[in-house]
Amino acid sequence: MGQPVERESGEAAQSELPPGQRIQRGWPVTHYGPVPKFRPERWEFRVFGATADGEKQCWNHDEFTALPHATVVADLHCVTKFSMLGAEWGGVPARTILDIAPPDPAVTHVMVWAEYGFSSNVRLADFAAERTIFATHKDGELLTAEHGFPLRLVVPHLYAWKGPKWVRGVEYMTADRRGFWEERGYHNVGDPWREQRYSYQEVPGDGPDL
Repeated sequence: MGQPVERESGEAAQSELPPGQRIQRGWPVTHYGPVPKFRPERWEFRVFGATADGEKQCWNHDEFTALPHATVVADLHCVTKFSMLGAEWGGVPARTILDIAPPDPAVTHVMVWAEYGFSSNVRLADFAAERTIFATHKDGELLTAEHGFPLRLVVPHLYAWKGPKWVRGVEYMTADRRGFWEERGYHNVGDPWREQRYSYQEVPGDGPDL
């Protein structure tokens, strides 16, 4: 899955930080609720909702891990104001899922579903971005359970809460609706370069109810 990527330091790295962020040396564990127990015989990844053919598509764990893998080098920006720069993420690109299980042309957003009913809404354009990836590895090593094993979404150009841990599926949507944290006061878009942290910062067009 590749070798660990060297991280920049000093002024060069600072210049890559979105406003209000600080460089993190390491990877803090941040999540809501307990760490789920992985049971491979019960694990399933689903694509459902407004699919092009109207059908649901499912993969078990062996089938999903057999999908074409790729690596991307990308940063992780947490809304709690730490940034981890230059990590190498290995996994299945979101574009691969869109190719295998295409959405209906009317789809504008996806809801990414994870364990315990956790969810995060993402614009289709953000989901389809080149470096959006369903990660199984970081810096050549399998993710740990605390960091989302067996699968987490990484959307590098958005705050990290938009990429849930312990992902179990994707719902294609023809209209936007808020996910777990968006219903609890976080910004519906979550662009770190615009510091879109909280829902009170939203302007018309940012959210489904504005």
